[in-house]
Amino acid sequence: MRVEFDEDTCIGMYQCVAEWDAFSKDKARGKAILEESEESEDAVFAREVPEDAELDAKFAARTCPVDAITIYDDDGEQLIP
Repeated sequence: MRVEFDEDTCIGMYQCVAEWDAFSKDKARGKAILEESEESEDAVFAREVPEDAELDAKFAARTCPVDAITIYDDDGEQLIP
């Protein structure tokens, strides 16, 4: 499973931080940060989701009010949002 986070879309509500510890707050910029990720395209950050964190990652994506987080399965199919 893979997660992508669109930093430009993020509005800094930080619900993702409460759901999954892979996200942290950047209060100076008013954005969340996806830890241990790499920028895959302009302001879109991606990383693999550990098996034991898959449920947390899904909750983080579902709670994002602006759909800045997208979850893909191992075949590349979009699961959330």
